[in-house]
Amino acid sequence: MLKSSVVALGLCAALLATPQSSAAEERSFNGTWSVQLVTESGLCDSRYTVALAITGGDVRVASAGEGGATVSGRIGPDGNVGLTVRHGSTSGAASGRLQANSGSGTWNVSALCSGRWTAQRRSTRVAQAD
Repeated sequence: MLKSSVVALGLCAALLATPQSSAAEERSFNGTWSVQLVTESGLCDSRYTVALAITGGDVRVASAGEGGATVSGRIGPDGNVGLTVRHGSTSGAASGRLQANSGSGTWNVSALCSGRWTAQRRSTRVAQAD
């Protein structure tokens, strides 16, 4: 359970970026994204996938079944990604960049694990949380 919670943190973190952005530019990233984390070092599972929803540059977990993690941060108008993810007392961070329908970057959860992430847009519609 700890491993999957830590990986969920890292995965969600994969998507705090430039907070100054225009609503029109942020909308270009709106939708539901499938994000895959690959662990390159540490105690986490080797791969983990989560659905994230982006609305107006704000990011949230798209499914309530993602282990209770919360995501904070934004997608900048140029696609820069910077997020903080919390699950209980554990937190993680991610950075990278989104393009029109894909993205990539790096993530880490304290000293527990780290790796890289990739994202694919699944829909321009935002999924509702369960």
